[in-house]
Amino acid sequence: MKIVLTGGNGMVGRNIRDHAEASQHEVIAPASRELDLTDGQATEAYVARVKPDMIIHAAGRVGGIQANMAHPVEFLVENLDMGRNIIMAARKAAVPQLINIGSSCMYPRAASNPLEESSVLAGELEPTNEGYALAKVMTARLCDYVRRSDPELAYKTIIPCNIFGIHDKFDPAVSHLLPAIIRKVDEAKRTGADSVEIWGSGEARREFMFASDLADGIWNAVTRFESLPGMMNMGVGHDHSINDYYAAVARVIGWQGDFTHDLTKPVGMKQKLVSVAMQRKFGWLPSTPLDDAIARTYAHFRALPAADQETRS
Repeated sequence: MKIVLTGGNGMVGRNIRDHAEASQHEVIAPASRELDLTDGQATEAYVARVKPDMIIHAAGRVGGIQANMAHPVEFLVENLDMGRNIIMAARKAAVPQLINIGSSCMYPRAASNPLEESSVLAGELEPTNEGYALAKVMTARLCDYVRRSDPELAYKTIIPCNIFGIHDKFDPAVSHLLPAIIRKVDEAKRTGADSVEIWGSGEARREFMFASDLADGIWNAVTRFESLPGMMNMGVGHDHSINDYYAAVARVIGWQGDFTHDLTKPVGMKQKLVSVAMQRKFGWLPSTPLDDAIARTYAHFRALPAADQETRS
């Protein structure tokens, strides 16, 4: 197939491109300078010109709690514009299949865990990333509306749990939890620091999947697209406390210091574990153990030039 992949230079996009299955298709991954997804007219013209068989929408402005709280307008507007523009362009060009990559931030803050797909829009969102979550919810809803309006257009959403891995961002101003931990513990080891600070009590629980596993799941969805539900989680099926993740990174890196806790810092939702019941029924599960995923991500981080270890995206 001819597949347009948005966000092809981000972590998820690059892992999708690196997967062996990518070589079986014509994958077109325009850089932002080639296609500005926040420009509706440009996006419409691009999709009409390329005429893909499928679009995988993996583009977005992403970041951790710090970035979301600092730039709520940008996280809402940019992600909403990108999602709306690519879906409406696909609809106008009659692109038959589209996979939209959502986020577990779409789930209500008080929803019971594990988070089932049916609970999207069932309650108030987590305030620390509400703008990003609203954009993702609205993009997924737009896919639903298009699919209901025209049976010839199958636009579906995959909701991954938290993702980390090769090609991740390690700058603490924009990084998610695990790459931030890797950078902090690595710095402590290199400088001889005897302690590392954790935001909050460290008791909040998160589920993380290796990005190459998500890429494998997405290609599995491409291959068996007709069997893919309209909205489906992708996760590992179990979670760990933030304290556990710090301990795992320290174990992999070989740092033996202590951890302190800053209880004044925001921590987000107490737990965010997605249900994998529908995913199991679909017939796919990730395969990379946590320590192996951390080790491969750390090796990637250490292989970056020194300057890029701060800003790699």
